[in-house]
Amino acid sequence: MKHAITLKSPKTTSNKRIDPDNPPWSEEMLGPPVLKRGRGLQKTPTKVLTTVRLDADVIAFFKAQGRGYQTRINDELRKVVKKNQTTRSTRSRT
Repeated sequence: MKHAITLKSPKTTSNKRIDPDNPPWSEEMLGPPVLKRGRGLQKTPTKVLTTVRLDADVIAFFKAQGRGYQTRINDELRKVVKKNQTTRSTRSRT
């Protein structure tokens, strides 16, 4: 004896159910799209993107002082460069 086959409604795998309290957003609701990529041009393009491997304690020291740790590291390196340049110019005179 054959079993009776009943038609079942197909299962919905989509989560797109109509919710009257939460209608889908339209283009008018969202407004025009705003595309932002990156920080834009530098005010003075003098910086060079590079990778420097520093010790974790050095990074932790500068980060503990708050935002702008990369600028502070750059300032400290600039002091070393300036000190070495003045030392070399003093040596070359003698």
